[in-house]
Amino acid sequence: MNDRAVGVLENYDFEVIRIQKSRNAMLCETDKGWMILKEYRGPMFRLELMDGLLTQTAENGFGDVERLVRNREGALFCRDQEQTPCIVKTWPGGRECSLKDGQECRAAMTLLARLHCAMRFPELARQDGLRAVGLGAEYEKRNRELRKVRRYLKEKGQKTVFEIYLQQNFDVFYEEALRVTEDVKAYGSVLDTGAYEADGCFCHGDYQHHNLMCADRMTVVNFEKFTLDCQMRDLYLFLRKLLEKSNWSVPLARGLLDVYDREKKLTAADMLQLYYRFAYPEKFWKIVNFYFNSQKSWIPGRNMEKLEKLLAQKNGKKAFLEQTFSL
Repeated sequence: MNDRAVGVLENYDFEVIRIQKSRNAMLCETDKGWMILKEYRGPMFRLELMDGLLTQTAENGFGDVERLVRNREGALFCRDQEQTPCIVKTWPGGRECSLKDGQECRAAMTLLARLHCAMRFPELARQDGLRAVGLGAEYEKRNRELRKVRRYLKEKGQKTVFEIYLQQNFDVFYEEALRVTEDVKAYGSVLDTGAYEADGCFCHGDYQHHNLMCADRMTVVNFEKFTLDCQMRDLYLFLRKLLEKSNWSVPLARGLLDVYDREKKLTAADMLQLYYRFAYPEKFWKIVNFYFNSQKSWIPGRNMEKLEKLLAQKNGKKAFLEQTFSL
């Protein structure tokens, strides 16, 4: 992207001092601070919404977020020589948050609670194209995908070792997915999306350590997946990644939930959302989805490792659910 980057950056009102490669992007030192240039593959209408969300979040007192940079014509994107849309954002520098550092994880939870307090925009929520997807509807879609793969494995003739192992353990997780989905649907309006749309509750959409940059202070970046939804979506994502690495440590989970709760009170409905997000076998669905949408002639050994780890942690996750949530 280096050669293409030069042409794109000429459209902006800053002077580039030097450029260096980053993960799927280019970091640019400029006379107005560090910027990051990256390709944008989402719907164009979301860029204006994203800019409005970031602007209003900062106006609500939360300034630890990236900002989109407009070009000389006032647009939020430019096209490179291959007509690929590119965006420029401010860049805080530093390194990613470390999941091995307890202090940084607690700081990330405090930051998330404060971010959520600042990301409530009823007027923005009424914009066209923004609709929350209910938890039940989301799980039903995943279940259909699981059902499709289950049928594929059953009808497939010669199977690899991984496919045999996957089929042997499929029904345990599939039945679990169906039970959770039925429970979620039974709660009806308690877990419905209507309240979140009315309140204008927004989520980062991808709140994880890769998108938390630590320099003088921690900054949240990469809001491209922002969504209108229950904010427990963000909390669940961050905690799940951390707890998978710590074998579902109950003390760790409780401690981090307390950190969030001190900044933004967790309600009974919030805890119910969290429980059913954790209860659904999302990791299994991810493994299955990756397998089915990849080239079947060569299945990475990493797939087997992930499935074996998932099975090894099944009892730990069950204990975590029982001891963390009193439903």
